[in-house]
Amino acid sequence: MAAKRLAAVFGSEGTPALDSRLLIAAVLDIEPNRLSLFDYRAVSSAERLRIEDYLDRRIAGEPVARIIGAREFWGLSIGLSPATLVPRPDTEVLVEAVLAWFDRHGGRERVLTVADLGTGSGAILLALMSALPEITALGLDLSEEAATTARNNAERLGFADRSLFLRGDWSQALAQVDVLVSNPPYIRSEVIAGLAREVREFDPMLALDGGADGLDAYRVIIADLERVLAPGGAAFFEVGYDQHESVSALLKEAGFDVRLHRDLAGIGRVVEAERVAISEPQGLFG
Repeated sequence: MAAKRLAAVFGSEGTPALDSRLLIAAVLDIEPNRLSLFDYRAVSSAERLRIEDYLDRRIAGEPVARIIGAREFWGLSIGLSPATLVPRPDTEVLVEAVLAWFDRHGGRERVLTVADLGTGSGAILLALMSALPEITALGLDLSEEAATTARNNAERLGFADRSLFLRGDWSQALAQVDVLVSNPPYIRSEVIAGLAREVREFDPMLALDGGADGLDAYRVIIADLERVLAPGGAAFFEVGYDQHESVSALLKEAGFDVRLHRDLAGIGRVVEAERVAISEPQGLFG
């Protein structure tokens, strides 16, 4: 019945069966993949009302993850708030890029400091801490509510003892770190009004609007990157589908070598930056 209600609204554009299963499972506090085992479980009046409320909100366009207040990312349940974006599968490309860098530079047991600028829910750092047992993590966000959400996620997932999430204006309050990651706002201001309703009406504008060309945040971060990044360190930026050349150009102009990481569709999603090595002057005969 729930799936039929959603299908009547979204038709072939939606995923009514999946959405209804996730919403009902959240109300009943049952894992979605185990819901069929509870077909004959009695549903209380309060639970029925809550399911109806969730369906009404979904029909009104609110994303499922917003309704239930969480989204899975890198195998972790990430709590959300109105101040945070919903973590997307595309962002796992950034996590994979960082792990590949560790694999090339001494392995995943290295004791390094990783900072995330615009941390939101903390999903990126939490994923990295789950795969890198010796790192310490610092997440900064312009929103105090987002920083609190990330802090709560770290506490619930058992990473509070090696992480710190604070309100901060990009890298201004940041000391030197070994690895920097960022998924900053990168949508051009003029196209925000035309975004999908689920994004336009429910995602925080602070995490979306990247200025006239979508590059405002990248410019601010890259301008301070030489000071922030420790020798031998690396920075990783998620970018929009058509922005990797522009962000790469900004990094090269600032003196960094760049490497591009693509998603499964071949779209450039993450730009990796390392400081260009400067050779020592040598004599005439080497």
